[in-house]
This record gives sequence, C-alpha cells and structure tokens, in this order.
Amino acid sequence: MTKEQLQNTIETASKVVGKTWPLYSFVTSNPLSGYEKAHFKKAAGDAEHLLGGKSFPKASVFREAWEQGEINNEELIALLSEHHIKQSPEECLTEMASHKSEPIKNTNGDLDRMVLKWLMAFLDEGLAEWELPNKSEGFFDAWRHLIPYDNQVRVRSISEIPKTSEEVLFQILEKYSEEECFTIVQSHLAALPGWTGYIKYRAEENSIWQQNCKITLEDYLAVRLWIANHIDANILPTKPNPENRNSSIDLSYVWLKAWEKSWQNKLETGLKNKPKEKKVNALPEAQLVFCIDTRSELIRRNVESKGHYETFGYAGFFGIAMDYKPLDNEIIRKSCPPILNSAYSVSEFAQADKGHELTVYKKRLETQKFTDYFLKRMKNMLPSAFGYVEGSGVFYGISLLARTLIPGQLYHPDKDNKLSHEGSCEPKINPIENKDTSDDGIPIEEKVAIVKSAFALMGWRQFSPLVLFVGHGSHSANNPFGSSLDCGACAASPGRHNARMLAKLANLPEVRTLLKEEEGITIPKETVFIGAEHNTTTDEIVVFDSEVPNSHEEKLDRLKIDLQRAQQTATEERLGSGLSSVKAAHKKTNDWSETRPEWGLAKNAGFIVGPRSLTKTMNLNGNCFLHSYNWELDTTGGALEGIMQGPMVVTQWINNHYYFSSVDNETYGGGSKITHNITGKFGVVQGNGGDLKIGLPLQSVNETDEKAYHQPLRLSVLIQAPKQRIQEILNKNENLKSLLDNEWIYLLVMDPTDKNVIVRYQKGMNWVASTQEAILN
Repeated sequence: MTKEQLQNTIETASKVVGKTWPLYSFVTSNPLSGYEKAHFKKAAGDAEHLLGGKSFPKASVFREAWEQGEINNEELIALLSEHHIKQSPEECLTEMASHKSEPIKNTNGDLDRMVLKWLMAFLDEGLAEWELPNKSEGFFDAWRHLIPYDNQVRVRSISEIPKTSEEVLFQILEKYSEEECFTIVQSHLAALPGWTGYIKYRAEENSIWQQNCKITLEDYLAVRLWIANHIDANILPTKPNPENRNSSIDLSYVWLKAWEKSWQNKLETGLKNKPKEKKVNALPEAQLVFCIDTRSELIRRNVESKGHYETFGYAGFFGIAMDYKPLDNEIIRKSCPPILNSAYSVSEFAQADKGHELTVYKKRLETQKFTDYFLKRMKNMLPSAFGYVEGSGVFYGISLLARTLIPGQLYHPDKDNKLSHEGSCEPKINPIENKDTSDDGIPIEEKVAIVKSAFALMGWRQFSPLVLFVGHGSHSANNPFGSSLDCGACAASPGRHNARMLAKLANLPEVRTLLKEEEGITIPKETVFIGAEHNTTTDEIVVFDSEVPNSHEEKLDRLKIDLQRAQQTATEERLGSGLSSVKAAHKKTNDWSETRPEWGLAKNAGFIVGPRSLTKTMNLNGNCFLHSYNWELDTTGGALEGIMQGPMVVTQWINNHYYFSSVDNETYGGGSKITHNITGKFGVVQGNGGDLKIGLPLQSVNETDEKAYHQPLRLSVLIQAPKQRIQEILNKNENLKSLLDNEWIYLLVMDPTDKNVIVRYQKGMNWVASTQEAILN
C-alpha cells in the first residue's frame, strides 16, 4: 500500500461518519451524509450494520400516526400493494413490533476506553484545569511521548513505537489485503463515530484549536490500531451475518412513504382550500424579512395580523458569507451556512460621536471578564477551593433557589437589550484576510451584489418606508445545546449580525445609486433598512434602531407596539398560557432547570418556495420552512438555482438531523439531558465517558421518554415555478438530482404556466400528476 492509497482509503472510509459539530456551534446536519449517493433504504441498512443505529421509526410511532389519521389508510394499502406486500396494516405493525434488532456486539470495549482517555485529554478546549503536555506537537507525537506513563498499556520505551503515524499504519496493515485494510479502517473509524466526527470537524474547519493542537484521522487510527495490536484486541472485524439483516426495513420503508405522501396530500389540500386573501393595494406600513426557519412561520402570521405589514422569507445569513468577531470575547465565529466558505469578516466599531459609549461598554466587559476569571480560579485552585465553596455556598444557594422558583421574574429583556453594544456600534465588513480594518474595505460592486441578491432571490421590487431584516437567536439558561436553537444558516450563531450588516449596506447611497442605474431596482429615499432580532424563545423582536432618522420615529413607534402585540398572540398560540404567555416564555428562557426552553425546529417536514400569497392565509403549524420567490422576476432561473443549491440543501440537513435524532436518539441523537456531562467545552457524553453524542437531546424531539413529539418525515419541497425551469436546474446539478433520485428529499412543483397544477418528481426526471385539482392564487 502506497502513501496515496492509504490516504484514499482513510478518506473514503471516513464517509461513513458525519461531522460532529461542537456545542458552541452546534450545526444540524445529516449524520449519514456520507451515504447520500446511495438510496435512502440501502443507506439505512448499511448504517444499521456498521453503526448499529435504527433508521426508521418504531412500530409504535407508526401505529399512533395511523390511528390518528396522519397515515392515510388508502395511501398505505396502495403502497403495500405496489411493493407486493400482502399483509394487512395490522399484520405489518405486529411484524415490525416483533422484530428485535440485535445490537452490534462491541468486542473492543477495553480498546475504546484506552483510546477515549487520550482523546478527551488532547481535545480538551479549556475545561480541564491541567492541560495535557506536548499538545502543540500534535496528537500522535503527544501520545507517543506520554504512553510509557500509561499503566494500562504498559509500554517500556517509546522506541517500541514508530516515529510517525504513517509508519504505524503501514506496519500494522501490511499483512492484510487491500479489501481487508479498507474494512479495518472503516470499522475502527465507526467504532466511536462521535469522536471521529469531531476530528473530521477540527480538520476540515481548521479551527484555532486545530491550528495549535493538530489531530488527524490518520493520527487517531495510528494510536488506536497500535494499542489494539499491543493488547491483542480485534483489528479485523468479523463479517456481519447477512441473515441478521433487519427484515422489517422493507415494511418500515413503505409505512414511512405512506406517512410522507399523506402529509403531502394534506399540504396540497390546504393550499387548494385556503381562505382567499383580501387584496390591499396600498404600500405596506412596513416590510419585515425573516429567516426561512420554521419558527418564523408563527411570528410572521402574528405580525401580519396586527396591521398592514408584509413579510418575506430569506435564509437567515442574509446572503453574506461572513465570519463575525464579537466584542465580548473576540473569538471569530462563522456566520453563514457551513457549506459556504466565508468571504468576509465583520467587526464592530463605534458609531459617529459614540466612542465614549463604546469605551464604557468595553470597560464593563473587562470587569465582568475579571470577575468571572477570579471566581473560577477561587473555585478550582486547591488552596482556596474548600473555603470558597463553603463560604459562598449560601449565596449560590439563594441564587439557585430564586432561579428555580421565580425564574421569570428575574428575566429582564429590556435591561439586557440596553446593555448590548448595538446602540453604540456599527458593523464593518472587510475581505476575510483583512479582519481588523475600521473601513468597509470591499469593492462597491460586491456591496451592490450582496443587496441585489437578496432582492432577486425574494422577488422584491417595492419598498416601504420601514424595512426590517430580522435575524433570530434563542435565549436560554444552563443549556449546553443552546447554539442548536440559533440560526442554522449562520452556522448556529444568532442572525442579528448578518441582519445589521445587510441593513447597513442597503442604506448606503452609493449602493442605491448603482442598484438603480445597473439593475433597475429603485429604492425610495424615504426607505430605511433596519436590523432586528427575533428571540425564538420569547417571540420578542428587538429592533436595532440607533441609526434611524428622526423622521421615522413615529412610524417605528407604531411598529414596535404592534410587534409587542404579535409577541403576545404568538406566545399564546405556542405556549397556551393565555394573557400570561409572555411571562411563561420569560420563565422558560431563564430557568436553569428547564430541559426544553423551546421546541426549536421540531416537526419540520416541508420547504415551500414561492410568494407569500401561497401560504399567507394558512396556519402551517410551524411545519414548513418558507422562502420567498417570484418566478416571473427570475427570468434566467439563477435565483431559483441559488435557492435549490443553498437553502434547500441546508433544510435537508436540518430535516435529516431531526429525523435521525428521533428514530434512534441513543445512536444518532444526544440522549437524555439528565445524564449529560460536558467534556472539553465542545461536546457531551452520557455519564462519565463513552462516545461523543452527535445529535439532538431526547428532550428536543420527545414529549416524554417514550412519547415522540417530532414527526420523523423526510423533507418535502414545494416550489412554484415552471417545471421546465426546474428540470434545467436539476440537469445542471447532479448533486440535487441525486438527492431526489435517492429519496433523501421529495420535490413537488406547482407550475404557474400550467394552471398551478402540482406534479411530483420521481426517479429519472419523471413527473406524476397530483390527485388535487389546479390551485389558483
């Protein structure tokens, strides 16, 4: 085996595990992304053999959906017949329930434990008080120099170990065939998929920790296989018995399709029978652009009901592929979809005449940092630990008691908003290589392109005096998975920074001039763009209005009052607490013992691409991502192609993340929060060790330990656009066509050039007409 062959083997084998994102940037993604070139059903079977996880809902989940009418009986029987299954639905459920998957027997438990302690020590990102020596030399070298002190492994001298990871792998794998080498690498990478996935994340993202303390899959395999060889553990796994294949996969696959088709039928029926919208010709009082996030569907409906307001849906990074450098810790964070490379860096600088306010803010930050550091040192240093804990216990006890009994009363959103830096700062954008310059150092053409792209993708041409770009973020206490509730399009960061940046660019006179001259987009002089943030836990919308001219104050005041009214009705609908719903939301966001501050994107099932008129009079119950699009303005199809290549792929990631976390929370999810322990600041394990958890906690997808909340359905995408245009896009983008052909995603097309009749995509660019009649706007 050559060096190149070794690298290819590792790269190919590693596709069986997805990336594990850290807690502070917990991006939802498909844990079986490496299988997406295979059909969903085959991928499910392969993953079950290798990882041991179930890929379909339990029989009890199917039964509940069937009995409640969520699975249409006629659709189910038709699909059973189509797949030559003769059992009745009841017999199918009985057979699925009787099947007990044999868990994959771990014959290398001792090896896992030995490797885990080295991974936990090396990958630690500041949680441990004492750092592993030699981390800067890289994982393999650090381990090699310290392994003689490991009493479990018992190495007499490092001379027993080759000097490089490559030499170790060649030495161990030389006696195996090429096929066996691949099996060995694949099985050992899949043994601890959570940790392997985090190594993949570190290597691919090249984070600051990776730059300073390098670890690669090659290093990990070398350490693991050397220890395995040294302790006589199994290196080549035994072949799985084909007779043990889960025979219920075929049944589960049909039931899942019946459930998904039933959901699609209900969506089409809802579109057909929706109430007619009252046409108002006057320009809206204000326009608000929300993220396509499913939680925006609720707040958009409630905002629209409070006045003559128009809302749009747009990916929450607002078209700016950027990294963001905050003032509080100056740790640069990605703030755009993970599938994009960041082109820009955004930093904060004082607004004109507000340098003093920024100085005061920074001093307050420094004081808080010192206080936090001092308290941490007092708690952790051996000489002071006992006295400090004993002496401060009463004060911490009172604090915990208050946050347990009256958390809502201790939550002060107004105070938090006033203490933020947005009132004295403005964002500055620069090329990624020039991170710290105070000027907006990107060419005017790029500024225009960013703003133009937003209007083009949303099909937007008329502008109100007030236009809000509303990012979103989630606020909660004592929640390691808090970032999973932030904006997925911003790599699990809040969207407020992108919203403020786009508003600033759209307000620039030179940008507006070029938009009019070169693109024919006229923005009225009286139109002001404003950044804002939707707190998805409390449904409050905070408006960053420090730069709004006095001429718009009255209009803005009226809008703020209506946004407060929208918060009230939205929280009532979501929490069912009547007039006290806002207080109930405040309690959830500030309660340190709350396992579920909000449901996040649970129950996501659909992605609708089209004008707001399609869905404005419908209550979609937070099941759908909504992206604004006007096919008539997109003459080249470029905007739709961008939506399908970007937001559609990202929503599929989100959907798969929730799906797999639901069907097998132990393997693909995060397990119960009750027994979580944080390791290294970047992940959680169950109890005192084991594999790194890769998905959402049980409480994010289940109402109780046994009762599901999220409906595990694959994503159904509905696009209003000419079918011919979509076919051309699919023919140009094999990756999208592959997702459809392999049933990782469904596509329904509402063709406005053919009376809005809906057709459904089938493998090989075939289209099946819907049973519904034409849908008229």
